[in-house]
Amino acid sequence: MKQIMIKKLFSPFLYTILLTAFISCSKDFLEVIPMGNQVAVTTDDYDKLMNDPRFYMTNVVGWQEAVLMGDEIGAEAAFLNVNTVWPVRLFQWADSIYKPGEQSPFMLTENLVSMYTVNKIINEVMAATEGTEAQKKAILAEAKATRAWLNFQFVNYYTKPYQAATAATDPGFPIIVKADVTQQHFDRGTVQEIYDFMIKDLTEALPDVPAQPRIATRMSKPAVEGMLGKVYLFMGRYQDALPLFSKALADVAANGTPVLYNYNREFAPGGTFLPIDPTFGPQGPGINRNDLKEAVLSKVFYNGPYTGNMFATDGLVLMPQTAALYSANDLRLLLYTNKNMDGSINAGGRLRKYGVTYSRWGLQLPELYLLSAECKARTNDLNGAVTDVETLRRNRMPAAAATVPATIAGNQVALIKFIIDERTREFAQEGYRWFDMRRLSPDPIFNSKPITHTLYNQNGTATVFTLRQPNRLVMRMPPFYIQSNPGMPDNP
Repeated sequence: MKQIMIKKLFSPFLYTILLTAFISCSKDFLEVIPMGNQVAVTTDDYDKLMNDPRFYMTNVVGWQEAVLMGDEIGAEAAFLNVNTVWPVRLFQWADSIYKPGEQSPFMLTENLVSMYTVNKIINEVMAATEGTEAQKKAILAEAKATRAWLNFQFVNYYTKPYQAATAATDPGFPIIVKADVTQQHFDRGTVQEIYDFMIKDLTEALPDVPAQPRIATRMSKPAVEGMLGKVYLFMGRYQDALPLFSKALADVAANGTPVLYNYNREFAPGGTFLPIDPTFGPQGPGINRNDLKEAVLSKVFYNGPYTGNMFATDGLVLMPQTAALYSANDLRLLLYTNKNMDGSINAGGRLRKYGVTYSRWGLQLPELYLLSAECKARTNDLNGAVTDVETLRRNRMPAAAATVPATIAGNQVALIKFIIDERTREFAQEGYRWFDMRRLSPDPIFNSKPITHTLYNQNGTATVFTLRQPNRLVMRMPPFYIQSNPGMPDNP
């Protein structure tokens, strides 16, 4: 790969961001060559910038903050990683996760570096040398869609969940459009403004983004359609989201990829998920970070036992009420074990997810079916919703068990709840639940009970932590961010 260096003039804020990134992951950043050397000039240079590994794979960050904040998990005190204080604070939904003087949060750091890169591409690619106008527009479209993806991560940590009645006044996240590290001041704006900006980027990307990605780590038409639909869904705009999900599924079918794994086949004798390793679990897509079979848009983060990453999942277990969501013949249960990290049997019978070392936090085909199903249920197309959710379930368990019970299939509220539970069954302990907790918190169907975490102590007792709503559905801004932007309001 031709090596490219981005020219930098450091402001205090972005100097901190970029310096932290270079120190923590210097080998990964654009395969960097010495500072001051080559800059992006040709269309091919900018195309290569879209292959930045930060856009699709990291071993230290991602949704791992979200993994520890989802209410579907508990933790065994004997194995919870306490090498740093952040995992404990996240699990407890502490008011302040990152304290003054502590290292900046990797999720924010990584994504801000990525934001610099996509803004450079967006602002410069159309003036690049060589290449055709169509090639430049396709790269520009991918960069805009990727910028929207990054902003979607920011809002799901640092802003309130979208509510139409208050979005115009709720503090947002700064909209960053310049690749300019001399910029000294960033305004938070409003939640409405950042959502409108994501919609604008994704809408503008659609006409020029490739129908098929060269590789699933890059944006494509079904990925952008699905992502735009997801933004609308998080806004409660189900009528706007539904045709986008339908188009994305149709485009996936036309492309012939991705496709769903059929667990009935893969867990059968001779199946690709076998043998089941007693330590690392089945040989499924969660073990191989390069498995793209179900990926509409592939983004992966490390989510296995402690290996030096900031937020390991040591000690995390399913809460009993989460485990109870699975039927006995649901083959996704084979991704779990009742053994602790040291190989001993869990005395409480709690399950640990050991069949997923790498979580897939991009847009997966299973999620696309479930997003479509939820939109159909919310717009009262119950039959269509059942068809979508059963399409996934038939690939996760025997056909006889995949049918949605008639008492649920004919009841709109019950069906919506069933689909949300299906999201938990499919993605438990992978970070998705945090995003769902936030967006569903204003929904009267879901917001009636406290949100808790249970820490199972070694002496047999349990400590329960209750999330303080609504404040702790939003993380406070990291201190270095506030300090670098005097006057910027923090979250309460």
